Amino acid sequence: MNTKLLCAFFLGLLLLAGCGSPAAQAPLVTPTPTLFIATPTVLPSLQTPGAVTPGAAPSGSSTICTDPQVAALIDSFKRAVLNNDGPLLSSLVSPSRGMDVARFRDGTVITYTPQHAKFLFETTFAVDWGTAPGSGATQRGPFHEVIVPELIKVFSQTYTLHCNELMHGGASYELGWPYQGEYYSVYFPGTQANGNMDWYTWAMGIEYVNGKPYIYALMPFFWEP
Repeated sequence: MNTKLLCAFFLGLLLLAGCGSPAAQAPLVTPTPTLFIATPTVLPSLQTPGAVTPGAAPSGSSTICTDPQVAALIDSFKRAVLNNDGPLLSSLVSPSRGMDVARFRDGTVITYTPQHAKFLFETTFAVDWGTAPGSGATQRGPFHEVIVPELIKVFSQTYTLHCNELMHGGASYELGWPYQGEYYSVYFPGTQANGNMDWYTWAMGIEYVNGKPYIYALMPFFWEP
């Protein structure tokens, strides 16, 4: 091949390589939560309204029951839920173990890290939360579509707080806190118009990390057919 033609050929290849489209940026990876199935012990029996004390609560006096930091933590969680404030929610999640969240007491439990929690009010990541009591229908959807409305049911009405007591209304099952740590009950007693069968409790596990309280679990309890 003619030397000039050969040089022109290689020059053309170099020009084509230089005019190629720039490398695409790496896609933003949204962190996804870790899934595991919760298997709390459930004993079928008729439970009358009242309080259930934890079977494995720490001995001696409880710090979370008298610590004003814990009251502020619960109030901040309420604000985060009602205002869709992801950064605030993120600051409340346990940095050591994350926050377990369940839609049903015997359903799927999702563990969210503080980084996950920051985006929970906007992410479309859908979760299979398990089957609804009675209907057996599968509940699937993102946190802000499935969990937040159930939290609002309690936090938007008159509720009471109970330290290391699982407050509840009438129930057809045995209530129990399936964790070893301490917790608070956020309890809505229901309405007389519905025979108080619309009672609802969110149990909130609370632990200390470096002297500051954080949330490590959220589990709902309500009347089931």
